[in-house]
Amino acid sequence: MLLKSIKHSLDELTNLLDQLSDKEYSKPYGVLSDSSIGEHIRHILEMFQCLENSYDSGILNYDNRERDKRIETKIQFAKQFVLDVKSGLKSDNKIIYLEQNINGLTFRIQSNYYRELLYNLEHCIHHQALIKVALFQCDNVVLDKNFGVARSTIEYRKQCVQ
Repeated sequence: MLLKSIKHSLDELTNLLDQLSDKEYSKPYGVLSDSSIGEHIRHILEMFQCLENSYDSGILNYDNRERDKRIETKIQFAKQFVLDVKSGLKSDNKIIYLEQNINGLTFRIQSNYYRELLYNLEHCIHHQALIKVALFQCDNVVLDKNFGVARSTIEYRKQCVQ
C-alpha cells in the first residue's frame, strides 16, 4: 500500500508537469519565497533519489543530495526523473542508518527503508501543498482536489461526509 501511495503522488507530479510550460515551472513565485515549482519538485525527487542511492550501503544522509538544476528547469528531464524514481522503489524493507550533521556533530540513528519511504511520501505531500498555493496563479492547471492533502486528512473528510 505504501508503494502504491508513493506512485500515486509521483503520478500527480507527472500530471502537473504535463500542464506547465518550462517558463511556469522554473519561474520564482513570491508565495513560495521566490522559489519555483521546479525547485520544489527537484527537492521532492532528490529526497527519494537520496534514499534509493543509500539503500545498498544502509547509510542515509539527506543533506548529500545532488541538486541537479535540470530537474528544476526542464520539464521533460523532470518527468524522466519521476519515472526513474518510481522504477527504483524497492519492495524489501531493511535497516537503514539515518545520518545528520547538526552544529558540526554527526548523529546516526537507526531507521528502516519503509519508515524513510513514509517520510518521503509525507514530505512529497507537504511540498505539493506548497506548490498548490503557487498554482493559483496559473489558470490553465487542473489538479485533483486532494493534491497536496495528507492521506489521513482525506480519510477523515470521507468520515465526516457520512
